[in-house]
Amino acid sequence: VLIDDPPQRRNHLRGQPRVETGILHIYPMYPRCPRIRATMIGVSDSPHQRLATLSAALLRFHKSLLDSERAAYERDVARITSTGQYLQLVLGDPWFAWLREISQFIVLVDEARDADDPPVTAADADRLIGEARALLSPSENAGGFHRRYYEVLQRDPAAVLAHGAMMQVLAQLKA
Repeated sequence: VLIDDPPQRRNHLRGQPRVETGILHIYPMYPRCPRIRATMIGVSDSPHQRLATLSAALLRFHKSLLDSERAAYERDVARITSTGQYLQLVLGDPWFAWLREISQFIVLVDEARDADDPPVTAADADRLIGEARALLSPSENAGGFHRRYYEVLQRDPAAVLAHGAMMQVLAQLKA
């Protein structure tokens, strides 16, 4: 079932074999701004589900930061002409280097979630959720990721809304 499927479709499919309804449901907050979305979450107590919720929210959040940085890059440096060029810039250009910290954290969450031996525990999930909170704390006086994150929040309202949505997710994942 797609995340953006209407509730009637999700409810209709609930309970059927091999159908899993979405944990995250994303709906446009403002009709005229389809990029700005709100999140409603039904969080399970399962550590695996908590990490799946965290991972999905981090991916959406990471995409919003990438979009913001792409717009800033195109405004300040040069226009990006293809998706291949964009990928190369994200992977190798210093402009996007600060975002690698969140990319690596998403990989860490996904690896923990997918681990079979030993399986993810509630303590592991709590630790990773705490690390996400620490990582996503902007600071004007810090360096690296936290400073650049602060700067993005100062210039881009969409990043502020994405930050708010991510904080809601983290609040609902609270142990």
